[in-house]
Amino acid sequence: MFKIALQAFITAAKGLAITLAHLFGARRSREVLDVRKDDYFDKQTGVTTVQFPREKMPIPEVARYQLDVEIDDCIVCDLCAKACPVDCITIESIKATDVIGKTSDGSVKRLYAAQFDIDMAKCMYCGLCTVVCPTECITMTDQYDRSMTNLAELTYSFAEMTPSEIEEKKREWTKFQAEKEAAKRK
Repeated sequence: MFKIALQAFITAAKGLAITLAHLFGARRSREVLDVRKDDYFDKQTGVTTVQFPREKMPIPEVARYQLDVEIDDCIVCDLCAKACPVDCITIESIKATDVIGKTSDGSVKRLYAAQFDIDMAKCMYCGLCTVVCPTECITMTDQYDRSMTNLAELTYSFAEMTPSEIEEKKREWTKFQAEKEAAKRK
């Protein structure tokens, strides 16, 4: 019985010594190191967590974080929404009666983006939407700190059309289609 109690005391003392070593070691501030250096893991002394938001970890160039859409370059092809495995991209398009412009890469725009929403709460940051985009208007940024208290704030809307503009464009398309059908009947 005495042997078991002594062993328990020794084990508790060892655990307490390790805890105290970490406690007093954490009083020293960790120097900010670059993850890409070979000796990064050898120099981990002091506070081992990054003191966010004062300090930030370096972000790799190929990191996948927040999505951004340059809506002026979007041809509203819907490929990003179709490629998304979690259906976090919602797109609604309205056909134009004529060419409405060109993107920065020279692609012709024939559709209006009535709705282009990305629900970042559902997004799994796979990057498939950026790969399939023919005009490269949807990209992953290096922004990763988008903490929100309201879940609805994580749905980003990139479409710039007002409800009245949407209704006007729909009426124009309907009128255009009716005129086209009337011309066919003659």
